[in-house]
Amino acid sequence: MERTAPPDEAAATAPAGAPVSDVSGLLEGVPRQRGPRESVGAGVRESVPVREPRLRALRPWRLLPTPTGTPFTFGYAVVLCVTSLISAYADPALVHALLQGSSTDVAHLVRMPGLVLVGSALWVAGGVASPFTIGFVLVLTALERRIGGLRTAGVFLLGHVLATLATEVPVGLAVLAGHLPDSSLHRLDYGVSFGVAAGTGALAGLLPLWLRVPLLAVFGGMLLHDLLAFTDPMTNWGHLIALAIGIATWPALRRWRARRAPSSGL
Repeated sequence: MERTAPPDEAAATAPAGAPVSDVSGLLEGVPRQRGPRESVGAGVRESVPVREPRLRALRPWRLLPTPTGTPFTFGYAVVLCVTSLISAYADPALVHALLQGSSTDVAHLVRMPGLVLVGSALWVAGGVASPFTIGFVLVLTALERRIGGLRTAGVFLLGHVLATLATEVPVGLAVLAGHLPDSSLHRLDYGVSFGVAAGTGALAGLLPLWLRVPLLAVFGGMLLHDLLAFTDPMTNWGHLIALAIGIATWPALRRWRARRAPSSGL
């Protein structure tokens, strides 16, 4: 049975000057009342300021690699600059020997596949001003800023290795079948273009739709134009294969990015 206070007890008041007991623990369920500085006039609704989203400032320098922000792309670009200087200013006979020893032709792939697959990616075909060299800097920088250096290196190597094998193995089989001369086994093949094509395909999957479609349309159109020109069909097919390899990495990269976003607060 609940205890009820008698009327005289309920009407009793505390004496003046007596300390008021702390009853905050008894009022935890009661909403906190506004203090004098928080009070608002009667009939006037307090306006809450709305924070407007700020547009991200353009930072064009982020298009270029840096030692701390994109160490893989930056270090790789330094290596390519060194080898480009060697190919431009060293003795032509030495340069030819170096390129021939690094070539991923069928003869070298049979004897030392690992060495030439790595060595062929240390040289730039067409010099530092070639489209694929510029694409290397821009594409790999953007990709590394989104997925990190290790995954960027993995995408690059995946495209470089698989596209090389996809183009050179048929050449070897065609020579064995007598459809191509033996000289095709020693065809000079080097450069970073397969890795750049794979990186472009992978990067497109991480961009918003309004950037993804133009990127694939322009780059894919350029590759198709080169293929139809029929100047170097084996390499041109390799570029398209590498682009498809990069696109095939979209599910894995998107799953990783989705797992990373909650932990990083993005």
